[in-house]
Amino acid sequence: MKKPLSSFPGGLKLRGHKKRSTQTPIRKTPLARQLILPLQQHIGSAAVPIVAVGDKVLKGQRIASADGHVSVCMHAPSSGTIVAIDEQPIPHPSGLSAPCITIETDGEDRWIDRHPVQNFRDMSAHEIRQLIRDAGIVGLGGAGFPSFIKLNPGVHHTVDTLLLNGAECEPYIACDDMLMRERADGILDGIEIMQHALRAREVILAIEDNKPEAISSMELALASRPHMTSVRVVVVPTRYPTGGEKQLIQVVTGKQVPSNGLPIDIGIVCHNMATANAVGRAINHGEPLISRIVTVTGTDVKHAGNFETLFGTPIAELLQFAETRRQPDEPFILGGPMMGFNLAGDNLPITKTANCILVGVEGAATASEPLPCIRCGECAAVCPASLLPQQLYWHARAKDFDQTRDYNLFDCIECGCCDYVCPSKIPLVSYFRFAKTEIMNQERERQKSDLARIRFETRQARLEREQREKEERQKQRKAALAASKAKKEKEASAQAETSASDDKET
Repeated sequence: MKKPLSSFPGGLKLRGHKKRSTQTPIRKTPLARQLILPLQQHIGSAAVPIVAVGDKVLKGQRIASADGHVSVCMHAPSSGTIVAIDEQPIPHPSGLSAPCITIETDGEDRWIDRHPVQNFRDMSAHEIRQLIRDAGIVGLGGAGFPSFIKLNPGVHHTVDTLLLNGAECEPYIACDDMLMRERADGILDGIEIMQHALRAREVILAIEDNKPEAISSMELALASRPHMTSVRVVVVPTRYPTGGEKQLIQVVTGKQVPSNGLPIDIGIVCHNMATANAVGRAINHGEPLISRIVTVTGTDVKHAGNFETLFGTPIAELLQFAETRRQPDEPFILGGPMMGFNLAGDNLPITKTANCILVGVEGAATASEPLPCIRCGECAAVCPASLLPQQLYWHARAKDFDQTRDYNLFDCIECGCCDYVCPSKIPLVSYFRFAKTEIMNQERERQKSDLARIRFETRQARLEREQREKEERQKQRKAALAASKAKKEKEASAQAETSASDDKET
């Protein structure tokens, strides 16, 4: 008997605008002359270069190693020559530059020797995680969290459910939809490996009901693998933001992830469909993560579609390949209309977290100055995390960060539902991001201050200890000198007495 689906509070019914980019199969973007690879393409520490300018590299060759625990490796997406290791503009709302490795491709696209695993079931979970880390795999749903970490539940947790997120609820984005339609077997390859590593009791493939072709494709692929009896497809209602990790978990399982908690706290691990496909390629084919599928769509894109694109490919070349009608300085959205961000320059590289490029939004309102809050409460009605965005807004605006914490600011998933319905057009999510950043900066400063205090106290304690030891040594030396002096005086006195006695005898 199928368990009935649950729901989450708030949310929105949005027009999908997905047909524009799903009428043609996935296409490969032409090889760019130069590939610009930011060392920071994931949450955590940036990778560290292990190549030098002038080095020849092959496709799939490791060019940067993981640095620290929350980090992954990076690889050359094609063969060529390292021509620069320097600061380059990156696709980020700040518009700042960051360290990058630039490869001038040779057009040969020559692979390294690949070493696929013959039977992953003969490997330990640790060995699988290490291969996934070495392959540079991160969450391809947009967050970019290193995947090997989420495949390590730890000794204190048991995984009941591995949940594969195929909701893709944000308008326009269709890269996972097309991946499920065309590469269902590759996704299932990765799912088998993930389930083995996690020892998960069951696997759920959650797909929104506006993707009938993807649902059919995954069910047919699953039917051809009768040994995967613990894996099932669950069709969920189309509603934004069902693709949010906590929201999807609540819909499919009825369980709620606790505030400030993680899915593993309730025995669930959630991964993206594209991430599963990358895991399958890494283990079964020996291929590191060097490309992803990117949706290019919008009213100004002539040939909208989904494109398998090597990391480092300039966005300008991808837009040109899709025949985009756009002025040189016209802004576009990286990501979806709800959670993406505007970029003006297109001489920026495709990275692991770039799932969509949106040029032209149907029915988009022109930018206007926000009006005063009228306290209508619409933002609270649509919040999927059951927060009070209006109160958070007032406290964030007043820089009362303690109060924003009291109102569970960090439970906000920045989905943009509150922005969408606000009649005053207040950029609420921008205020929440600002408050989060300030709180994290304050926390870092506090940690630095605490560390400096600990260092000072440790130094003072060491100096005091050394002073006490010095004084103790001085006391010991004085005592030794006094004892030596007393001994000498005693010996001198005894010698004098002996001499006196000898004189009397004579």
